[in-house]
Amino acid sequence: MRPFYFLFCLLPVLATAQQADILIKNGKILDGTGNSWYYADVAVTNGKIVAIGKLTTYTASQTLDAKGLIVAPGFIDVHTHCEGDEKKNPLANNFLLDGVTTVVTGNCGSSNTNLAAYFALLDSVKMSINIASLVGHNDVRKAVMGTAMRDPNEAELQQMEAIVAKAMQDGAVGLSTGLIYIPGTYSKTSEVVRLAKVAASYGGVYASHMRDEGDSVVEAINEAIYIGRVANMPVEISHFKLSGQQNWGRSKQTVAMIAAARKEGLDVTIDQYPYTASSTNLGTLMPDWIMADGQDSIVARLSNPAIQQQVAKLMLQKLAKRKLKHFSYPVVAYFKADTTLNGKSIEQVNQIKGKPHTAKDEAYTVMEMIKQGGAQMVFHGMGDEDVKRIMQYPFNMFASDASIRQFGVGAPHPRGYGTNARVLAKYVRDEHVISLEEAIRRMTSLPAQKFQLKNRGLLKEGFAADIVVFNEATVQDLSTYEQPHQYSTGFKYVLVNGKLVIDNGQHNGTRSGMVLRK
Repeated sequence: MRPFYFLFCLLPVLATAQQADILIKNGKILDGTGNSWYYADVAVTNGKIVAIGKLTTYTASQTLDAKGLIVAPGFIDVHTHCEGDEKKNPLANNFLLDGVTTVVTGNCGSSNTNLAAYFALLDSVKMSINIASLVGHNDVRKAVMGTAMRDPNEAELQQMEAIVAKAMQDGAVGLSTGLIYIPGTYSKTSEVVRLAKVAASYGGVYASHMRDEGDSVVEAINEAIYIGRVANMPVEISHFKLSGQQNWGRSKQTVAMIAAARKEGLDVTIDQYPYTASSTNLGTLMPDWIMADGQDSIVARLSNPAIQQQVAKLMLQKLAKRKLKHFSYPVVAYFKADTTLNGKSIEQVNQIKGKPHTAKDEAYTVMEMIKQGGAQMVFHGMGDEDVKRIMQYPFNMFASDASIRQFGVGAPHPRGYGTNARVLAKYVRDEHVISLEEAIRRMTSLPAQKFQLKNRGLLKEGFAADIVVFNEATVQDLSTYEQPHQYSTGFKYVLVNGKLVIDNGQHNGTRSGMVLRK
């Protein structure tokens, strides 16, 4: 009787044994809700999380030991610019080695306008990360009006509305604007409202690079909030900051404006990169009217001595507001016409060209570079206290405002390699600006909720198995302004849709990302 009894007692155990594809053991779970960590195992099968807990009955094809490590949902970067870089580097190492498993592209008014074709391209390329996209107002406007500096007529507005509607039907998560860029800067609020209402009818988000992030930032925030209110849709204000030394400290006012809008019942949130420098194109130093109607028109205007003097005067006035004597704050990230100037400030470029060391001559150097096609720049001009104050606002998420990097190309902003690691290292571990639990919430469930990325952003049974496993004691951003092409460290394992992509800190070549259509 004893052997029979022994076998009978084993039957329930054998019956409950379960097989998983991947089993993550012994980790400290931060589930993305903002709650405190707890110890548990995570089982993954067919791209989904199937169990979380003390999984003693599970076996797996692959077991990952997460002892002493944090296990969290994959990070979601809500503000990226991936268009054109997907084929160049489908592995997207810079994002994955910073813990990012999902990105939202199409920001700042710049996107593909035919999203059906774009998503088909992504499906064929087979990326290592998940990609969702907004539809960009600037490119919609260009498709109908070029870079004309005028209001659209009714027929043109209807054409733009049709493009936005088709993009939303094809899976866009919302409408983006770049109202500081050409041709968005030529548009009136009423034009944006018309297009926003179309996106809103499909449940989309309005994501805006506002008209100004410096002296007129209050008016710009009010415009973004107004558009959301009138269009009856959620608002995301991108890379929230204060530009220019003369505006340092104003985050006390601007953060309060977001809090007041939410108290009113408006779904307004913000995102931020954790750096005191921004990155955009050199043309933002020019008056808007200079950049209208294409490169030939730009060259013609900037070849006129009278216009050159006028532009130089305006540039010097802006420089004086910053309380600077030279254009030392704009640094070349990538200048196609002469890549030897990458990493040099405009002040240094002017000296390299053998011109007098004056701000006026530097302004003329900028105009020459614009005539040669312009450049991508890094602009130093924000205060760290504002960065910290904005970071402490609870409805603020972290975003790189970066592309898929080609390692070693140009001198790009370090945010493309180290945004999340910098938050976790500098602002969580070293300076205690926010807690680890809060940082993870901002990187996961908050962006998933905002952009309606269903079944992502949480460690939860039934959710997609986008998972990061990292060492909170050693995670570190290494990318700097001087040496930007350096991957973050500390991320040991990263899973995308249940497939291991980062294994022991190295990309293994797996491309398991997918297009996330709304």
